[in-house]
Amino acid sequence: MPTITELLSANLHDVFGNRDAASRREAIERTYAEDVVFTDPEEEVRGWNALEAKAAGLLDGAPAEFAFAEVGPVYVGATSGALAWTFGPAGAPVARGWT
Repeated sequence: MPTITELLSANLHDVFGNRDAASRREAIERTYAEDVVFTDPEEEVRGWNALEAKAAGLLDGAPAEFAFAEVGPVYVGATSGALAWTFGPAGAPVARGWT
């Protein structure tokens, strides 16, 4: 069973930061339950297909040099964790958030 830190990293890098559709789908199925519910400020999506569409939409609409990067330490509790991230060109992010 993956650790909380491994799951946070997989979510950021293997799913939302992965521009290869086949590899991203494998990561989604490896990382999430089939009935995953993903919520962000824009919407809530349910299931592997909807999560795949969400990740693809973010990446497909961004310039090729945009990437997700971890920022600062990962915070881990007994049953949850948080990872700060940025999105944009290296050294000049256009978005920041927590996962």
